[in-house]
Amino acid sequence: MRHHFEAKRIWDEYQQTHDLSVRQGQAAGIDPRTGDVWFGESIMDIADQRSGHGLESPLFFVRVGYPTYYRKGGRR
Repeated sequence: MRHHFEAKRIWDEYQQTHDLSVRQGQAAGIDPRTGDVWFGESIMDIADQRSGHGLESPLFFVRVGYPTYYRKGGRR
């Protein structure tokens, strides 16, 4: 859970210092250990980019410009 809060802090700071208007709707993966932010069209796209660099550490994912990455519908 600590990593989740660190990733959120990194993402909040990143948004304040970078123009993300051209990345609206893209996936962003935040590495809470290194502070690196990766962008792609999907989580799998980011995973493929990172595996090409030999990186496999867990990431926290957000969808740029949205409050959640994915929300599953509830039962009614």
